Amino acid sequence: MSDDAPPLTTPRDPAREAARRELSKRMYHENDPSWFQRALDRFWEWLDTLFNAASAATPGGALGLVVIVLVVLALLGALWWRLGTPHRTPTTSAALFDDRPRSAAEHRATAEAHAAQGHWNQAVQERMRAVVRSLEERALLDVRPGRTADEAASEAGRTLPAHAERLRTASRDFDDVTYGGRSADDGTYRRLAALDDELERTKPVLTNSAHSTASTTDTAGVSDTAGSARRGAAE
Repeated sequence: MSDDAPPLTTPRDPAREAARRELSKRMYHENDPSWFQRALDRFWEWLDTLFNAASAATPGGALGLVVIVLVVLALLGALWWRLGTPHRTPTTSAALFDDRPRSAAEHRATAEAHAAQGHWNQAVQERMRAVVRSLEERALLDVRPGRTADEAASEAGRTLPAHAERLRTASRDFDDVTYGGRSADDGTYRRLAALDDELERTKPVLTNSAHSTASTTDTAGVSDTAGSARRGAAE
């Protein structure tokens, strides 16, 4: 171009588009901050804005805000020291049965179905329910909603003392897989199934009935003796 030629000019919109295309090239953005850094920068900017606004609204400015924060932290520390560390309420044994009553045979069938699929936890739970329901059906346990496995084992052990220890073990296995987060296995289920089968063939030891019968016999004997004495005196 000659010195007396007019300068080359580009319209505004095409120039802006050309600049945008040029600046969008990767070479200009190799040292840009990552998205995380940008988000962190925006967070600190927001926090700084919030702090400045709070300082302006607080008597004493920034110093007054710091004093208020320290007082709040001191109160929280005092409450923590006074009330102690929060503790979770220990988990207690829940009810053995759900709301829908089922027979012992139904519980056994469900347990066997779970065992066939290798679901040992569910199999143990259902077989323990079968044990307790069977004892209720035989009137060896009273039907009581809300009974736990431990309570059922303790009550049944008094009627079936020869199996008391195995009943307690079965209740512990039930609690372990239901509330303790442990896993059962084939052996756990087979032991419980064997106990269930044995209990079906076991006759209870009715100690209260025997004691009651003996007391009735003794009372009858005393009554007969007293009657004989009265008759002898009358004669």
